[in-house]
Amino acid sequence: MSMATKNTQDMTRAVGRRKEAAARVRITPGKGEIIVNGKEFKTYFTTLILQNIVSSPLEVTGKLKDLDVSVKVAGGGSRGQAEAVRHGISRALVEWNADLKPALKAEGFMTRDARTKERKKPGLLKARRGRQWKKR
Repeated sequence: MSMATKNTQDMTRAVGRRKEAAARVRITPGKGEIIVNGKEFKTYFTTLILQNIVSSPLEVTGKLKDLDVSVKVAGGGSRGQAEAVRHGISRALVEWNADLKPALKAEGFMTRDARTKERKKPGLLKARRGRQWKKR
């Protein structure tokens, strides 16, 4: 079987984004493994908070032990990457089974968080920070 004719019937793909981070997520039926950039997700996301963020869509839908998740994530920081993975997993779950959407939407996992860094303006030091005024 060649790579081009690989069976994709039971596989679902989705992309999740947050700030500068983008996560490409693949979901397949399995025993509950989450692999991020070739590592187990608990070694990639070291803190418990980030681990909970990543696994939360699977916990909400009750699919934590039923599906294998493979993720490639790039850009941004660790928190942004974790939230991008969460967004991607949520989107993939809805594509896999549309009945899961209300539960995920109620938790706020389906919404792309559009807050990003504001651009720097000319004449200022940062986006809003001006020069310090000195009277004497």
